[in-house]
Amino acid sequence: MNSIWELDTFYRKRDIIIIGAGFSGLWTAISIKEKYPEKSVLIIERNAIPLGASTRNAGFACFGSLTEIIADSEKMGWEKTLELVRMRFDGLQKIRHYFKNDEIDFELNGGFEILNNEEPLFHIDAVNEKLKPITGLDKTYALKQNKIEEFGLGKSSFLIENPCEGSLHSGRLLQKLLEKCYELKVEFLFGTEVGSIEESANEIEVHLSDDLSVKADQMIYCTNAFTSKFLEKENIIPVRGQVLLTEPIEGLKLKGTFHYDEGYYYFRNVGNRILLGGGRNQDFETEETTIFETTEFLQNHLENFLKEVILPHKDFTIALRWSGIMAMGLEKTPIVKQVSERQFCAVRLSGMGVALAPKIGEMVAEMIN
Repeated sequence: MNSIWELDTFYRKRDIIIIGAGFSGLWTAISIKEKYPEKSVLIIERNAIPLGASTRNAGFACFGSLTEIIADSEKMGWEKTLELVRMRFDGLQKIRHYFKNDEIDFELNGGFEILNNEEPLFHIDAVNEKLKPITGLDKTYALKQNKIEEFGLGKSSFLIENPCEGSLHSGRLLQKLLEKCYELKVEFLFGTEVGSIEESANEIEVHLSDDLSVKADQMIYCTNAFTSKFLEKENIIPVRGQVLLTEPIEGLKLKGTFHYDEGYYYFRNVGNRILLGGGRNQDFETEETTIFETTEFLQNHLENFLKEVILPHKDFTIALRWSGIMAMGLEKTPIVKQVSERQFCAVRLSGMGVALAPKIGEMVAEMIN
């Protein structure tokens, strides 16, 4: 049994409990504390550190490549697509407003997309016209053929540049967000698994074990891909993203973040190493999972991609392999809503959590009272 000291402090009733300490949970806590400084906020996280997609991603600060935006517009229509692009764009601006570039290794080297057919190029002017009110640029996307050689990507037919995109260090960004939360007096229970949740007329009770629970007035799920355990009705498909990182490569020409094949492949330089991830469209079924592991099939496929597309005629050694779990659905719009009298959710960030979470936090803060 717990002591009165524990029950009166760490496990006392709070105004708001947030489940999940990834980007969404932390930005949501920050937004709530900035809007309602007097509210007590507790974040419960089952791992020792934030996990899921937040610390396991590729560290891209991007809002969508040309082919991705074209594909989204065909699937969801322009209104929803542009709303999403605006949220991501504003989210990236907010990150840069809160933290200095060197605190989170933010580099604005531009985002690039490799194309091997010219069809998307016919849409570039129309897309730029639609994005102008968001990015303020006449040309958000521009063809940059001269950079193909510069980056050593000789096997690519076309290269599109987007100057608004960059890369960052996901771990450092999370650390800075945690510091900000501590500053604002947000409290945490790390390494704590949520069992069941009971909602009554007056409060929410979050059961942590057989004889221990924490109560709150309101609760917010920021559990992204791991939400189906709690909210079975929502359309959330957990998707694994596998990644590899090379040892340092001498004379590496590549600088920036790169997308290929509607964003299914993504790679960037981390100093003079290459980080490459994706390829799940080669094995959709296996990669619909919440299990953090890498598969021989996809890792071999990524190594091959490295050999053929990114580093032809260069030797490399793989230093690290890992995977993260993202949340996808039938469409890319995140699910940010009230799910019952006292429960809310901010989930399904479709692999764009870095950019979306800062704005999603604001949306949740507007919903609670």
